[in-house]
Amino acid sequence: MTKRIYTDPSIASSEITPESVFLNRRAFIRASSGTAATALGLSTAALASAAEPVELSYQTDPDGSLRGEQTPYDAVTSYNNFYEFGTDKSDPARHAHSMATDPWTIRVGGLVDQPGELHLEDVMSGFDLEERIYRFRCVEAWSMVVPWIGFPLATLLKRFAPSAEGRFVEFKTLYRPGEMRGTRSFTSVIDWPYREGLRLDEAMHPLTLMAVGLYGKTLPNQNGAPLRLVVPWKYGFKSIKSIVEINVTAEQPETSWQTLQPSEYGFYANVNPEVDHPRWSQRFERKLPSSIFKPNRAPTLPFNGYREQVAGLYEGMDLRQFY
Repeated sequence: MTKRIYTDPSIASSEITPESVFLNRRAFIRASSGTAATALGLSTAALASAAEPVELSYQTDPDGSLRGEQTPYDAVTSYNNFYEFGTDKSDPARHAHSMATDPWTIRVGGLVDQPGELHLEDVMSGFDLEERIYRFRCVEAWSMVVPWIGFPLATLLKRFAPSAEGRFVEFKTLYRPGEMRGTRSFTSVIDWPYREGLRLDEAMHPLTLMAVGLYGKTLPNQNGAPLRLVVPWKYGFKSIKSIVEINVTAEQPETSWQTLQPSEYGFYANVNPEVDHPRWSQRFERKLPSSIFKPNRAPTLPFNGYREQVAGLYEGMDLRQFY
């Protein structure tokens, strides 16, 4: 399996990960033979080879619009929405260790010619991994810049051969109440398991990533281990975590937040500063880390800064109606 780093020469030096974080990452790579990376099937040699830059034909940020430095690892892994473990931002980091991620199986079915399963070892050994630096924007108006490790969702879907009738892709998160305290809460409002969906052309777009790691490390449980979706031009709730099931469908699937609050969380969920959340503006975002005294606010970019790459998917659509 070839491992590649997703490079982008347009990113300014001020936006690059601090040297101390990078050196810690290299130290992890060198010493990772006895860590969770190896236990999950991502070998030391495989991780180490990801440090060798390779020029790729598809760039995430060709116009150089990526703003701000990469978010520190500690912020990315301690400030999370993962309601299966609680509604507070710190709950996932405190409680997600209870989720077992090995063994892990992803079922792929629906309107595909070759339905089947992938085990975690199949994922780690069967797909070329890349490191991609993406913006991540939450509908709650906070944002990050995260270096993910993963592979295009399209390569996974092609393996199962979606049929001509397929128009959408449905995803489901793990549901184990014994390991996910948030699903047992009497205040829980979500109908578990958590569900999300994309249009098939969105799912097949080159930017749509299945992530297995971040910052050169295997994906922490609180960030959606062992396998999550990353759709950088959409609000973060579309980037479903800890995926166990993928189905190609003819009809638009019901998604968890759209089912719960359809006036607040539309199916498309494209980052659009012109369409406010009913309870707050989306024109600005708070880039993490931030504080009361240093709010670190910035204007929100249409499609989270990926308009040039993805706007064609929505040509002719009213993005206020299909929000």
